[in-house]
Amino acid sequence: MNKRMKEINKEIRVLIMDIINKREGTIKAGDNINKDDLLGVLLESNSKEIKEHGNNKNVGMSIEEVIEESKLFYFVGQETTAVLLVWAMVLLSHNQNWQNRAREEVLQVIGSNNTPTFDALMHLHVVTMILLEVLRLYPPSVEMSRITYKKTQLGKLSLPAGIDVYVPILLVHHEKELWGDDADEFKPERFSGGVSKETNNRFTYFPFGAGPRICIGQNFAMMESKLALSLILQHFTFELSSSYAHDPLTYATLQPQSGAHVILRKCRY
Repeated sequence: MNKRMKEINKEIRVLIMDIINKREGTIKAGDNINKDDLLGVLLESNSKEIKEHGNNKNVGMSIEEVIEESKLFYFVGQETTAVLLVWAMVLLSHNQNWQNRAREEVLQVIGSNNTPTFDALMHLHVVTMILLEVLRLYPPSVEMSRITYKKTQLGKLSLPAGIDVYVPILLVHHEKELWGDDADEFKPERFSGGVSKETNNRFTYFPFGAGPRICIGQNFAMMESKLALSLILQHFTFELSSSYAHDPLTYATLQPQSGAHVILRKCRY
């Protein structure tokens, strides 16, 4: 897994570096920077700061920092949403009753041909329950880590400062003492009253992490997933291909090792 992650990291770095070189070439040619995306904003800010310090290139962000920021926002803006949608379609393929319920809600709230609006997406209760349950069963990240900055008492454990603490998100989300004997089953109705009611405000559900360093893309990922899933339900029915093999594996995120082959059929209204 570590070898594959290093390969992916190298590929992404090369791709981003190529884009940066093209943008810098545009700047040197005297053309305006495209400020409509994150990379444009970062390069513009960097260029401005360098000029303010007498063209001192030792100030501002380094190329490595620009690459890391770009990778971070790509990850939270696309990777999380992509794997969430994959698992949602896998589970809805296995649970056609919930797929039908979600489609009925989408058609009732949005319609068969209308473009989903922000307000409409906020009224999709069934779709929200489904996504929350998908995130419980298949969180994007299977664990989160923290470092103790001072001596900390954790229950009966006394933790010294400066050690790594790993919280197994996947295990907690499947713990039967917390979620009941049906913890491994797909039951979106758990969240009919929201996350706080289901967890009784306990620290038992954290698919995007928790605390001040919670995933910065969680709200964006949820809204983007609602939009994408609504559009799919609006226009298609779907089921898993017979070639599908259920083999979850963690790369950067938890995803089907062999992919998810889904058969789509156009809805006829």
